[in-house]
Amino acid sequence: MTDLEKRPALRRAAPALLGYAAVRALGLLVLALWSGAQDKSAYTLLTARWDALWYTRVAELGYGYEVRLPNGDVHSNLAFFPLLPWLERLLAAVTPLSYADAGFAVALLASLAAAWGIFAVADRVYGRRVGVCAVLLWAVLPVGIVQSMAYSESLFTALAAWSLYAVLTGRWVTAGVLASLAGLTRPVGLAVVAAVWVTAIASFVRDRSAAGAQGAHAPARAPSPAVGSTATGAPAWRRALGMALAPLGAAAYVLWVGHRTGRGPLGYLDVQAGWRNGFDGGYAFARFVADKFTSFPSALAGVGLIVGVGLVGWLYVVCVRQGQPLPLLVYAGVVTALALCASSYFGSKPRLLLPAFPLLLPLAAALARLRTPRSALVVGAVAAASATYGAFWLNGSGPP
Repeated sequence: MTDLEKRPALRRAAPALLGYAAVRALGLLVLALWSGAQDKSAYTLLTARWDALWYTRVAELGYGYEVRLPNGDVHSNLAFFPLLPWLERLLAAVTPLSYADAGFAVALLASLAAAWGIFAVADRVYGRRVGVCAVLLWAVLPVGIVQSMAYSESLFTALAAWSLYAVLTGRWVTAGVLASLAGLTRPVGLAVVAAVWVTAIASFVRDRSAAGAQGAHAPARAPSPAVGSTATGAPAWRRALGMALAPLGAAAYVLWVGHRTGRGPLGYLDVQAGWRNGFDGGYAFARFVADKFTSFPSALAGVGLIVGVGLVGWLYVVCVRQGQPLPLLVYAGVVTALALCASSYFGSKPRLLLPAFPLLLPLAAALARLRTPRSALVVGAVAAASATYGAFWLNGSGPP
């Protein structure tokens, strides 16, 4: 493709964005109808329950709020990273919107930005048709309704996708800035930082190897492109600056929490421990799955969990075999590892995997090979199922 064809221009991305908006509109419509039948408010489910309440409290009152449970656990709002509540506060200050309204508005705009970023990445690597299919598949995920909630998943995915696109196109400073903002959004911002760092280091190693092969007196040449991308080389100082910028957001917040709690650099881990969140390599999750096989009805759920984890692992292996660019592999691998190996609330794992959009690219490539009527039929059927499940889920157990 030419450089003109690879630009993430709005006109080029329009089919993906229109399709995404249609899928999300269907999900919201089904949610409204389902919630109305249950005598519940769909808008309240989207903006004023679970984590959405914690974010709006941070926006309105700042940090320092906590809930002490009877079992001794302490749920502190310091567990929630600040970028989303900052945006809620800013939007509420300059518009008549409430903090909850602002969170919903940010989620809607961020979800469109995320869809555009996913399209830009997939278009860059595989072409426009795969880009459209990737966005549609992200939209129809079973927990896709979270993309429309006043949660931070859509905001984080938007920042991550555009940071990865910046890496693929050799815009290292932009990649570092966006990675830093992603690090202010969710703890999994570590995945974006890792993608920037590993790809930059690999490019430095590749440059040095190439220079050594040419000999000490070889003519000077531009640095090699980032591993796994088709971008032209960027000066070494830009790559170094991008690396330096990438971890600043997460590091600043974690260090601030440590200072505020008086527990030093590991203070944030103590805050997460109060929520019973941690990283145990998947031990707690494995025990949770194993416990499902103690009785017959729950054993079916255990089988489903094993199949789901197996599917995620298989998709990652396919990504590797298909030669997906290095930053996408690193990012998706870290997101997946943090989601599956954390000891957090097990029902949240599908939501935690939501930002791992590179895992969808093999499926998007397969969908793109179908004729348009058939692919439209597949997406339409899955979208209807996703909308129904999303409405059922939010009116039932729902997040976190």
